Amino acid sequence: MKKPSRRTTLAIAGVAGAAAVAGVVVYRARRRRAVLRAADRPPHALLAPPTVEPDVIDITTDDGAHLNVRAYGDPDADPIVLSHGWTCNADYWIPQINALAGRYRVITYDQRGHGGSDLGTRTFGPDVLADDLAAVLEATVPAGRKAVLAGHSMGGMSIIAWAGRHPEQVREKASGALLASTGTDSLLAEAALLPSRLGRVQEPVARRLLGAALPLVASPVTTRALKYVALAPGSSTAEVAFCEKIVLGCTPRARGNWGTALSAFDIRDGLDHLTVPTTVLVGTADRLTPPVHARKLAETLKTCGHLERLVVLDGIGHMSSVEAIDAFDDELLHLAERDRMPAGA
Repeated sequence: MKKPSRRTTLAIAGVAGAAAVAGVVVYRARRRRAVLRAADRPPHALLAPPTVEPDVIDITTDDGAHLNVRAYGDPDADPIVLSHGWTCNADYWIPQINALAGRYRVITYDQRGHGGSDLGTRTFGPDVLADDLAAVLEATVPAGRKAVLAGHSMGGMSIIAWAGRHPEQVREKASGALLASTGTDSLLAEAALLPSRLGRVQEPVARRLLGAALPLVASPVTTRALKYVALAPGSSTAEVAFCEKIVLGCTPRARGNWGTALSAFDIRDGLDHLTVPTTVLVGTADRLTPPVHARKLAETLKTCGHLERLVVLDGIGHMSSVEAIDAFDDELLHLAERDRMPAGA
């Protein structure tokens, strides 16, 4: 693999703070009816804006923050709730909206301070992620219905924190969960943000970088650095551009405030309360939340008796739901259809 240039290397640490600090099953493609697949579409068609109009739902939290929620597809269809990662927004889930909204009620929301959601007045932390997700579920999943929840990176942390803080809602609102490219603790200690020949970024330095509220400017250097940190070497130009547009749209204040909060996260206790079948997914080329995090998650969930499976995607980076759309969607579908599958399927 070609080494990054010195100029690109110097940009990596800054972009890392804005990139999205989320038995083993080997992925085998499975075709499912009424679901659009990347393999069946023109290249990158699933990255195009959705053609289906969403229902827009405005939620006001206890501290007065407005959360921007969008729901796609038939309101009577089985719900899938998607929680995006740090520096992203609900558009991160466009591939899943395009693929699944013809069959499911696909519900997305902007995390606090991201996209169209307010910062609010609360100090950022796991409890805020948990309470915001609880409010979204209360507003979008009708009584008596249950949803599959999927979270990427900070979105996966949202689900874990929510389970710990709202265990009664886990029983009432969730049928399964997918934790993608995420972790519960030691995020800075495990991240591999620089080439191995340069060593690791020291935690105090990484913490300052994550909390820096500096603007990011689009440039070839930023693009190369973003790809190095957040996506795999084999990711396409379209995939990189899709992610870059979303990441650069995050405000410096939200990026810095949430970056500071994430650097201190330890939400391991939440896994004890995630009492639904839960799949853990990671790419082998994930630098931000490398596979060591996924294995720890899987071990804990297995001990608790709630691990559905651990899925490791060879050659995929941190933006797993964009880089491996079909594999990611197949895991969502597996959870959504689990109760209808023959035993052992």
